[in-house]
Amino acid sequence: MRAVRTVLFLLALLAATAAAAQVPAQMPERAPDLVLTGKLTGADHHRYTSVPFRVPRGVKRLVIAFDHDGRADRTVIDLGVEDAQRFRGASGGDKALISIAERDATPSYLPGQIDPGIWRLTLAVPNIRAKAVTNWTARLWFLKAASPPTPASVIDRGAGWYRGDLHLHTAHSDGACASQSGRRVPCPVFRTLETAAARGLDFIAVTDHNTPSAVASIAEAQPYFDRLLIIPGREITTFFGHFNIFGTGEPLDYRITPNGPVTFNAIADRVHALGGLVSINHPGLPSGEACMGCGWAMPNADLGRADAIEVINGGAMALPGGVEGPLSGLGLWLRAMAAPQSITAIGGSDNHDAGRTDNAPGTIGRPTTVVHAEALTQAAILKGIRQGRVFIDLAGDPAALVDLRVETGASQAPMGGRLRVAAGEAVGAHVSASAVAGATLDLLVDEKLLARVALASGKDVHVPLTGLVTGTSVVRAVVRDGRGSIVLMSNAVLIDR
Repeated sequence: MRAVRTVLFLLALLAATAAAAQVPAQMPERAPDLVLTGKLTGADHHRYTSVPFRVPRGVKRLVIAFDHDGRADRTVIDLGVEDAQRFRGASGGDKALISIAERDATPSYLPGQIDPGIWRLTLAVPNIRAKAVTNWTARLWFLKAASPPTPASVIDRGAGWYRGDLHLHTAHSDGACASQSGRRVPCPVFRTLETAAARGLDFIAVTDHNTPSAVASIAEAQPYFDRLLIIPGREITTFFGHFNIFGTGEPLDYRITPNGPVTFNAIADRVHALGGLVSINHPGLPSGEACMGCGWAMPNADLGRADAIEVINGGAMALPGGVEGPLSGLGLWLRAMAAPQSITAIGGSDNHDAGRTDNAPGTIGRPTTVVHAEALTQAAILKGIRQGRVFIDLAGDPAALVDLRVETGASQAPMGGRLRVAAGEAVGAHVSASAVAGATLDLLVDEKLLARVALASGKDVHVPLTGLVTGTSVVRAVVRDGRGSIVLMSNAVLIDR
């Protein structure tokens, strides 16, 4: 009986290995640069086959998708990769897609420089039946960018509002938390992800200072966190201000000096070329020993190159004046919008301790940036931010909502958009909002309060704007709780009269 159970266990293990190899994986969305094929027979049982291929110059990331047609016959092929100098790893038969770059690699493989020259696939055959014939295919991509390909699939809920935190620190910079014994230790990325998932967030950006070293941890963790999209990011900290970049793990020189070769404008252009976004962090904070370089005093910075401004920072929420005071980012955002610039207002907890569970400002998800996106993917979330389809939830209420549109008889613009209005043309603002009992809705043009409405009187509010807007105007909404504190902040619609 024991022998039967052992055989059944081994068959189940073999079946699980074969099934794992068939799990769909994300890969570059273009044709491969090289396709290798081959055939294995019963004569290859318990043998190694070495398959050479040439890696060209300038490659920053190697991606390999491997498949074969012998699973029905119980063929098992274990995959390995070696470069000209060393063995780079082996993943057995359980990974259909592998990725290797200088700073990160699929688990089972070693990161490192992708040197040009002859590399090899190593195919080990622990099982193939005597009369079996198995055809295998390896598709290879030689990528010129080190950023990982599209993250592993996260369970998508389609178009809708997605809740996230865009400013988080881990052990890869100065994030710290309590260890099992209560000591303060560098806090691993996994702890931040666990806390974000427990808070019910849909996406986060890991933004450690100046280094992309967290990318490897993100790539390893993403398949496990299949309901939490993890966006690679970075907080660029300079002597003249801090700013986040989202959506790329490429190395970037951050050493900005007055009249030097590295500038904010150049970094922003590079990030945009890589498909990422740029956001100015906590611009209203003072710079000094307590927060070195935190205030925004960037030399020759073109605000038009910024996609967003961190209007609400978790650490600054409790400072004098709160989110409407001089230390918030609201002032710079309104000045930029009056320029006018189409810049999105966002929030970020700026969390440095993933173990905090008190839900106070600065804990993960306080504040929350809520983005309307077509899907829960990195591209869709970044697009939603770029378009301004965003509101900020300061209280961390999953049911909260504030959305805005402005319309004339002939056209309309959603939150984040622009609307051209002819002289004398009727124009009105429509706000959809949901918040705590006793909340009120404020509709503002620039910094002037136009209307205050109790939300208990209705979720959808219409406010006529005819005759109240002149020139270029910034229309926006905030929701206040019963004590008058802001709990929700919309983005704006720009009206060009």
